[in-house]
Amino acid sequence: MKPITPRTAAGGPRHRRRRALPAAAVALVLTTGTAALLSTESASAKPEHAASRQNITAADAPDLGPNVDVFDPSMSKDKIQSRLDAVFKEQEKNQFGEERHALLFKPGKYDVDANVGFYTQVAGLGLSPDDTDINGDVHAEADWFDDNATQNFWRGAENLAVTPANGTDRWAVSQAAPFRRMHVKGNLQLDPRNHGWSSGGLLADTKVDGSVSSGSQQQYLSRNTEWSGWEGANWNMVFVGATNPPSGDFPEPPYTTVAKTPKSREKPFLYVDEAGAYKVFVPDVATDSQGTTWAGGAPKGTSLPIGDFFIAKPGVQASEINAALDAGKHLLFTPGVYHLDDTIKVTKPDTVVLGLGLATLVPDGGVTALSVADVDGAKIAGLLIDAGKENSDTLMEMGQKGASADHSADPSSLHDVYFRVGGAGVGKATRSLVINSSDVIGDHTWIWRADHGDGVGWTANTADNGLTVNGDDVTMYGLFVEHYQKDQVVWNGNGGRTYFFQNEMPYDPPDQGSWMDGDTKGYAAYKVADGVTDHQAYGLGSYCFFNVDKSVAADRAFQVPQADGVTFHHMVAVSLGGTGTIHHVINDKGGPANTDSQEAYVVDGP
Repeated sequence: MKPITPRTAAGGPRHRRRRALPAAAVALVLTTGTAALLSTESASAKPEHAASRQNITAADAPDLGPNVDVFDPSMSKDKIQSRLDAVFKEQEKNQFGEERHALLFKPGKYDVDANVGFYTQVAGLGLSPDDTDINGDVHAEADWFDDNATQNFWRGAENLAVTPANGTDRWAVSQAAPFRRMHVKGNLQLDPRNHGWSSGGLLADTKVDGSVSSGSQQQYLSRNTEWSGWEGANWNMVFVGATNPPSGDFPEPPYTTVAKTPKSREKPFLYVDEAGAYKVFVPDVATDSQGTTWAGGAPKGTSLPIGDFFIAKPGVQASEINAALDAGKHLLFTPGVYHLDDTIKVTKPDTVVLGLGLATLVPDGGVTALSVADVDGAKIAGLLIDAGKENSDTLMEMGQKGASADHSADPSSLHDVYFRVGGAGVGKATRSLVINSSDVIGDHTWIWRADHGDGVGWTANTADNGLTVNGDDVTMYGLFVEHYQKDQVVWNGNGGRTYFFQNEMPYDPPDQGSWMDGDTKGYAAYKVADGVTDHQAYGLGSYCFFNVDKSVAADRAFQVPQADGVTFHHMVAVSLGGTGTIHHVINDKGGPANTDSQEAYVVDGP
């Protein structure tokens, strides 16, 4: 995701497009640590302003490692603000550095402003967002990149009530930057202050008392949300389980509305109970839900004491982690980068693996970073898995090959789990995420072969497939997959469901001959196997920007079998800046998207 800016022509553009919404449109409803000293600057990122070295902690907090700050309402406002500012100065431009931070607020009221930079999680420690009240902004800005938010990745705001200083909070981000379980007591703006490019994103389990303006956002998923109104549209705006979605007929405006969320689980989160004890709340699975989980009172779920968790800190060995998992512990990764000489193996049902502050796993020696056995109810959340220098066949696997158990009563789930091949340095992985188990729920993933940064090139950061699904009845909400060199999503299981898909084809095929699938030009963004008889998808976008050889083309974005149970709803293919061609949107239907006509839409297919 390296956009064209006024200063450089390297990379892919993010074009803003304004649409006038019809005054009376009919909505389409588809049924269907404690803080300690900051680490020194990494060799790959040298922030201009190093954060001041200071400790802010709560006396009764468990040892959450050196990169967690726990704030208490009794602390000095100036001291808290100073710490927030120091972390932001370090992280504002630190796109590929190794620093990681979690900034956690105990329940109470605060008069502070939290500007959220790279690898920073800002979260409340209440059971409800309203338990932790920020009188001020919790925001993401694109000032560091000339009002361009297309590289505002890897950050998050969670479980807070926010009363913006000027009435409008801003969350100008692109991929891997969720705004979840939030209560905005005002309006919410999703693009930069001067409406520069942006390419997000996710709102989930969130209430906005005022209105939401998407501005220049190219695409967005809003799941289980509430607001007084929504304004804005570009290419692919999806609303699932929203109580007041905007009205309109795809593609004018490009709104996709699914009235209720069929089956979901919210992300587990750390909180402090009324007695001051630290726990992890694990929400129950919900069916046919609409709106937030918390507006009507305490959410439904289970609380786990922090003592049931092995708390991992950077430098821990994979063998220590696996011994704790074998002993029945859950796993909490504190912020940091973890180099692994062996696979972390989750083998017991209902295990929770929770990362704070974008905890990052790097498999060394070509191992798989994380494997989950074919068990009930595993929950994996808040992790970035970064490919190592030696090729891994798979970065993460859910269930072993041939897994066949029925987990419909207690599905496993993924929440804010991201994958990266290259960018921070040389990385190689044949496949990033493989789901062999059935009934898995994916709740926001960004699976990215880097298009900018270090170690980037057609023969450098090699990666065939982003997501491979072999299990049946797998459901994905907010699926982002970009730049892989072969079919980017390969779906072999039956009963699959996807609600929102965003994709960019690889920018860098050196020529057409280097990017052929037999006699087919290029590879699909999303391929459903020929033998599949039941698959549904809602709100999908695939974009091309072939900047090495502009004559490169893809025959199609979406490749699916002709079967009564296979239906795709609301698709768009875009040639960014007219740089390259996607001949058809789905199979041989729709298109082309090219220099002459940069956007192509299909309402239903195949």
